[in-house]
Amino acid sequence: MSDPDIHAGTPGKLAWKFLRTALLAYALACLLAACASTKLIYHPVVRTTEEVAMNGQAEGMVRWTDGSGRQIGMKRLADGGDADGIVLILHGNGGNATACAWYATLIQRHAKFDCYALEYPGYEDRPGEPSRTSLLNAAQEALASIDEKKPIYIVGESLGSGVATFLAGERPGRVAGLMLLSPFQSLGDVAQAHFPWLPARWLIRDNDFTSAEYLRLYRGPVGVLIDGQDEVVPPGCGRALYDGYAGPKRLWENPQGHHLQPDRSHDEFWGSVVEFWQTELKSPKK
Repeated sequence: MSDPDIHAGTPGKLAWKFLRTALLAYALACLLAACASTKLIYHPVVRTTEEVAMNGQAEGMVRWTDGSGRQIGMKRLADGGDADGIVLILHGNGGNATACAWYATLIQRHAKFDCYALEYPGYEDRPGEPSRTSLLNAAQEALASIDEKKPIYIVGESLGSGVATFLAGERPGRVAGLMLLSPFQSLGDVAQAHFPWLPARWLIRDNDFTSAEYLRLYRGPVGVLIDGQDEVVPPGCGRALYDGYAGPKRLWENPQGHHLQPDRSHDEFWGSVVEFWQTELKSPKK
């Protein structure tokens, strides 16, 4: 017969061992997620300067340089010069400035605007590494290099919506209006929705874009486009941002649309966006 004391407490010891292993595995998963957060957020495509120039030429875009001659993006000026306004386009995490050419095409059908598309550090042939700090610094420098005598409107898609709201909060008197495509209250909310079993919003803290906080200092017109079947930014994230904004606003919704589609490419949609901006610009300020 076996001694009963030999197995005494064994279930408890096994349970503790299992719990300890599970906790270590969870901690390791959190550590790996934190280390990988930058790669999960930014998806830059790197090309040579020659490739970028060739692609830009094909899209009718030319290089945009700042005051020191650094190449910071692409631009397409309004036909005939002397534009009535300026649009700054901030692309998403997997985009690039040249690919924003069709925004310029559609917007310039409805208004005589100069269109500028910012390239992020580490994307295409722009030197640097993408991060929250580098993107926000690049955006501030870009805004400072644009003609301050004309109203500036900002289009931000997905990740770029976080950069757009930051600029609006930092320079509320300089930004005449926003159009946010697939936006969010914070990038941490998006991460948490995708990884509910991890403390995701804390793991990306250094790379978070807190759009709702940025907009607290802004009172200009904000347009929001939400895609009902968005698999990247849950629709509730954009809805929460819209509902929480206290200034003039307009919501566009695509119940069957997926991430950034389809209305962002519709001529009629951009006509309504330009009309919204210009109507609010002419409205008496409270």
